[in-house]
Amino acid sequence: MSEKLLHTVKSFGTQSQHALVIGDVMLDRYLMGHVGRISPEAPVPIVLVNAQNERAGGAANVAANLALLEIQTHLIGCIGDDAEGDSLKKCMSKIGIKTSNIIISTQRPTIAKTRILGGHQQMLRLDQENTSVFTDAENRQVLQAIATELALKPSIVILSDYDKGILSDMVCQHIISQCKAQNIPVLVDPKGQDYTKYKGASALTPNKKETAEACATSIEDTQLIEKAAVLKQNLALDFLAVTRGEEGITLLDSSQHQIDATALKVFDVSGAGDTVIATLAAGLVNALSPLESLTLANLAAGIVVGKVGTVPITKGELIEALSRQQGKNQINKVCNLAQLMEKVANWKVNQEKIVFTNGCFDLLHAGHVTYLEAAKKRGDKLILGLNTDRSVSALKGPSRPVVNEGDRARVLAALESVDAVILFDEDTPLHLIHAIKPNVIAKGSDYTAEQVVGGQAVESWGGEIALIDLVAGRSTSNIIQKLNR
Repeated sequence: MSEKLLHTVKSFGTQSQHALVIGDVMLDRYLMGHVGRISPEAPVPIVLVNAQNERAGGAANVAANLALLEIQTHLIGCIGDDAEGDSLKKCMSKIGIKTSNIIISTQRPTIAKTRILGGHQQMLRLDQENTSVFTDAENRQVLQAIATELALKPSIVILSDYDKGILSDMVCQHIISQCKAQNIPVLVDPKGQDYTKYKGASALTPNKKETAEACATSIEDTQLIEKAAVLKQNLALDFLAVTRGEEGITLLDSSQHQIDATALKVFDVSGAGDTVIATLAAGLVNALSPLESLTLANLAAGIVVGKVGTVPITKGELIEALSRQQGKNQINKVCNLAQLMEKVANWKVNQEKIVFTNGCFDLLHAGHVTYLEAAKKRGDKLILGLNTDRSVSALKGPSRPVVNEGDRARVLAALESVDAVILFDEDTPLHLIHAIKPNVIAKGSDYTAEQVVGGQAVESWGGEIALIDLVAGRSTSNIIQKLNR
């Protein structure tokens, strides 16, 4: 999966689609320093401030995550006519977020959270906000902004609800009904105990605590996920994703999937939920499935919790993490029969078409690579049965192989087209073919269908034989002859 995710993330921003974020925007302000002594005036630590910065928070942080993933992003929110509002708009415009439909209210201040940090430890938080119900005039502004933005036909809409007033029951249901009419998916990061205002949305991404509150139970409830599944059904959602911190993410769609957490270190979990829903949206608008998108979102969240404060993910960071993951996965491609059968079982559950081929692949060359790429195109997963050194010698003579089996397997595993490599010592791979039961068996076009070992067996269970054209003049024997001249 990591290869597909890496390819998809690299393509972020290359299409014309855009995302619309609607919700409670806020300014996150950080005063950072170190604690060296206790105040003589009161038993409180003195923080010697040596740095300060301001960042987009709340729904604005969701938008920031999307923008830094290079997804064009529009934002609807409400700020006050104040310095904090000006600072927040500057933060957003700096990274390319479209803010023309941000509402400026004279009735309430910009929501701002000022955090004072001593080292990595948060010492104090100062909040500025007015969470009173929006006035009729403000609601009219919100609905007009929504109409303007939906007329631009966003590919996806995200409701980032921090329970600060803009996403009332009426506004949520208006957005969901309008989006349904235009076939626009709606993702919601919810708040509160009553989720009925989100009914009919495409998906919700509550954390474990929020899920427990919505299900009227505790986070220790062993039946929490089962109750969450009932919640999903009652709200008529396509899927529900429960973010569970160190326990990862549980996806509830037509079945249940568990995605394990990836964070190696955790400094600050603030903003992790924003990163999850933004990355989920980015994946969905780029044709990934909910499971694939949440796998990507889980990896992104694991990166941002390793930073101090509310910091969005970037496309570059995600590509780097996926590249590292892919490097580890290459080693895991070389497997024994038990490990291979576990992979095969998972692939078959996901209804992926399995291709099998085999050979010596001594002194890997362009002909080999081209052949394997063509074989992979006949299905979704390619398994390569690799002759051991002993069997290569039996087939090719005592001077072969030139490259030992461990090195051959490792090099082949590094190819993007190859999904699994397994060594076999017998004269033919027939026992592997019967164990795997591939959908396709591939061999070079220098064979006939009748000569392909295991071909009849594959056809007996409804599979097919694929004869792949070879690159003329490319062979290991030719390379060896050239070296010996």
